[in-house]
Amino acid sequence: METSPCILIVDDNREIRDLLARYLEKNGMRTRTAEDARAARRQIKDWSIDLMVLDIMMPGEDGLALCRQVRTDGKLPIIFLTAMDEETDRIVGLEMGADDYIAKPFNPRELLARIKAVLRRYNMLPPGGVDDTETATVLTFGKWKLDTAKRHLEDENGIVIPLSTAEFRLLSAFTAHPGVVLSRDRLLDITQGREAGPYDRAIDNQISRLRRKIEDNPKDPQFIKTVWGGGYTFAAAVSKS
Repeated sequence: METSPCILIVDDNREIRDLLARYLEKNGMRTRTAEDARAARRQIKDWSIDLMVLDIMMPGEDGLALCRQVRTDGKLPIIFLTAMDEETDRIVGLEMGADDYIAKPFNPRELLARIKAVLRRYNMLPPGGVDDTETATVLTFGKWKLDTAKRHLEDENGIVIPLSTAEFRLLSAFTAHPGVVLSRDRLLDITQGREAGPYDRAIDNQISRLRRKIEDNPKDPQFIKTVWGGGYTFAAAVSKS
């Protein structure tokens, strides 16, 4: 039906494109496919795309470059398809604003669950992916102010610190639960709508990068503290305005 989400599948492997398209359509979604970044741009221009499933490793312009441009132009949700040994690319992709990733080879059922989780998060928010002006707030902790409408940090001197989508979601989760121990699984569920795999380091890597932005000494953090065996906790008072 026309109201069902339209998923753009971008992969240079035709077999993968066709397999995913058939599976997603069987489960009530509309699909478009593209074999490279140029074709993907045409689909985004010509169709109302709700989410893009994007392969990282493609000949010519790769998925990271396309993600970077899409993130500059708008807020289209993106799930990366990656090879098992592409941890660096996964981390870079998440920092650039991708919403999730799944490693090849994968079960189409798992990808469908990831797609539904990302769409739920976006559908819970107004266009642009942030709170509207009535619910938007400025959260203050330490010397920092987190503007949930503009999605950036500002220090006591008014210097703006930009945040990636992943960093914003992670910091928003912490400031919404100050003093609460949040496990890695809980943080992944809050920020990406999924559970951690056995070797999943996505949250640890994102926290490391966020600490470098907000902590005076990232090796001795005062805000985001590690709880050994438990996860992380936000050890600062948070006020709203």
